[in-house]
Amino acid sequence: MYGGRCLDLVGLRRQYVYFAGLAVDVLGFLCAAAALHRLPLFLVQSMLAFSVGVTATIAAFLGTRLVPAGWVALAAGSAGLVLLGVSADPSPARALPPGWRWILLGVAVPVAMIAWYARRHSRSWAAPVLAFGAGLGFCVVGISARTLAVPDSPLRLILEPSVWAIVLNGLTAAVVFAMALQKGGPTAVNAIMFTTQTAVSSLIGVAYLDDRVRLGFGTAAVAGFVLAIAGAVGAAHYASHARPQRLPSLPPRPRVPV
Repeated sequence: MYGGRCLDLVGLRRQYVYFAGLAVDVLGFLCAAAALHRLPLFLVQSMLAFSVGVTATIAAFLGTRLVPAGWVALAAGSAGLVLLGVSADPSPARALPPGWRWILLGVAVPVAMIAWYARRHSRSWAAPVLAFGAGLGFCVVGISARTLAVPDSPLRLILEPSVWAIVLNGLTAAVVFAMALQKGGPTAVNAIMFTTQTAVSSLIGVAYLDDRVRLGFGTAAVAGFVLAIAGAVGAAHYASHARPQRLPSLPPRPRVPV
């Protein structure tokens, strides 16, 4: 079930499990940021998108029933990640000029404007637009992490525009994604967000950031990319429609005469 007001997000301040989940997300992002220093965006972003497949697998082992098509989506996504892993050529990214780093920081403004405009409307296009804005914000987070050159001084790190681009765009995208889930179904929202985040950042990485594919593995990279995104979207779809397994009912207890 979805719906509600944006002010309902304030109620999350009492949900300690939610903040524990956010802490795990932050830890996962730090690991992804470390990986982005050597691995291309099309690999790391696809792995992040397929994290929904990991969630669906854990839920299945905890008792949630996943239909056979959901397992097919998980297998396709896993095969896509394997193909991407063997086709990616590890290398550092091309450094961005200072002006572009400030532009990445400023992307948080139009994403926030998208959220401000869409929250005032309950039309059918509001959820897809919000999901696109969230995907764009997470895309900038990945690009900023990929091109971040860690300076020697902590003070210079604080003043680095790419660091603030990661923080501001990440927070903005997380809020916009929550708003999109309020206005639309999780399947469509996740599909638009995953596709935008992964496709746009991967295209920019290959075209401008010197992300490379191993020689002779171009077809494998394209096939792996398609399978990984299709698997992530399919896993999100079938996981959102999964149902907890029902425990067998116990026979009625016989009455003891008194």
